Amino acid sequence: MRVEQLLRYPVKGLTAESLEEVHLTPGETVPHDRRFALAQGDSSFDEAAPRFLPKQNFACMMRNARVVLVRAAFDPHDGTLSLAAEGHTPLSAPTGTAEGKAALGAWLIRFLGEDARHGTAEDGTPRPPRFTEAPGHAFTDQARKGVSLINMASLHALEAAIGRRLDPLRFRANIYFTGLPAWAEFDWVGREVLIGGARLSVFKRTVRCPATQVDLATGERDLDLPRLLREHFGHADLGVHAAVVEEGRVAVGDAMETP
Repeated sequence: MRVEQLLRYPVKGLTAESLEEVHLTPGETVPHDRRFALAQGDSSFDEAAPRFLPKQNFACMMRNARVVLVRAAFDPHDGTLSLAAEGHTPLSAPTGTAEGKAALGAWLIRFLGEDARHGTAEDGTPRPPRFTEAPGHAFTDQARKGVSLINMASLHALEAAIGRRLDPLRFRANIYFTGLPAWAEFDWVGREVLIGGARLSVFKRTVRCPATQVDLATGERDLDLPRLLREHFGHADLGVHAAVVEEGRVAVGDAMETP
């Protein structure tokens, strides 16, 4: 087995960034993965006491399909995030200042239009969506931090069943790998896998949601992939989630094995 692609998604719901290598740390995500999010105005997310909330509290593909059209690039060295989309003036702003976060939030609100939900604070004042982060918190789709993996053979099996090629990034995994028969990764749940210099413990299959219905090129929902998975394979799962249990470097081309 071999790592074919390594990715992170700095802003929840926005585009992926390809990586050549990363250093994985026990109990953490890929560095800077889902570090930022646009919290909707009716979300209860509290930066001072961050906790896991379902994805619909934030701008995300499941609820806001057009968000996939925003191209995002994060520079972790100076903390600058760049946003761009057709018909909108590009923006680069620092994520480490209140002014920078406000500018990024305003840009995303303008882009989302009616999809940007406003709410009301406890004191009755209006509360718009806000670009946010919280130290040590990741806006992942499950409470337990981890790394998501997709077996390309399983993806190809789905493509063969529906008679259509799929952009692998619809599934927003961190690691895409080859060298394993289709669906064999489901047998890893409860077991460990060695990837490069790191050791991971697989803790769940990844149940697919309506986010995968979105065509990344158009921002339109064109395929009900959860339904198609159930129809052809009897489940709505594609990929697995794993927790990092032993730190180490992982790079594109690295070998993978189950001890």
